[in-house]
Amino acid sequence: MNEISRPTRRGLLGYSALLLATPLLSADPTPTTRPAEPIIDIHQHTNYSGRTDEQLLHHQRAMGVSQTLLLPAGSVVNRPSTHDGKTNGLAAKCGGNDTCVKIAREHPGEYFFYANEVPDLPQSRDVLTQYLKMGALGIGEQKFNLPCDSPPIELIAEVAGEFGVPVLIHFQEGMFNEGFPNFHKILAKFPKVRFIGHAQSFWGFTDKNYSNDQGMYPRGKVTPGGITDRYLTDYPNMFGDISAGSGLNFLLRDEDHARGFLDRHRDRILFGSDCNDTTGRGPTCQGWMTIHTLKRVCPNKSIERQLLFENAKKLFRF
Repeated sequence: MNEISRPTRRGLLGYSALLLATPLLSADPTPTTRPAEPIIDIHQHTNYSGRTDEQLLHHQRAMGVSQTLLLPAGSVVNRPSTHDGKTNGLAAKCGGNDTCVKIAREHPGEYFFYANEVPDLPQSRDVLTQYLKMGALGIGEQKFNLPCDSPPIELIAEVAGEFGVPVLIHFQEGMFNEGFPNFHKILAKFPKVRFIGHAQSFWGFTDKNYSNDQGMYPRGKVTPGGITDRYLTDYPNMFGDISAGSGLNFLLRDEDHARGFLDRHRDRILFGSDCNDTTGRGPTCQGWMTIHTLKRVCPNKSIERQLLFENAKKLFRF
């Protein structure tokens, strides 16, 4: 979800110049056509920064997405895990469980939903259970001010294990699910629960030399062997959501490294947009840019299809 700070507009426009120079962008589907090659977007939100349902539907179709998974916010509460209410709505005014269920019910086969709740609330287990029984395909977006190896995260993992669904977690040091270098404890304790990593710290820690003082959107060449790379290598239950400005920044900061990374982890990376744009195309739409950057950076067509469709289809059991 909204990542508090993002790559600069100037930087995104510079990236778009590279994309627009490639022939593959001339064949974008129009908003009224179905894509020739299906794309599953595992990361979108209702009410995102005030976007209407109609604008969301148009945005996804314009991007060429065939199936969308909606991630709700948790309850609106004032407590430390929501920064005393400042980051309710996933810090982006995102809608709750019922708003996601509504769209999924109105558009069966095209929209699906996760379940979510603030994990340190007494009713968290009951709320998650309720929506998982209603057909939620995962839990998330877990984006709360808690250590990533804390008891509330263990509760989330326990519920996910009971229902056999993945958990999508926003890792952002200093803000949400802190302590990513300690997440191996959760991965080891819950080997049958599939965790999907997302956001600035997840993609920043692909670099062996990454530290928080480099900022949330580090630039320059990547030194292989970072924590994220090791988690994806050593733990079969770790996956990556290449959405938002953080995922796009990872792809573009060192394309040679990104190409090898996508090749090594071709079975574990999934496309998500996490984009609050309303048009669904062009340089102002980060989701559109991520799709086309993947098409350019992926080592081959087979890996491209895995990242844009097949991995999500398998993980979420469509």
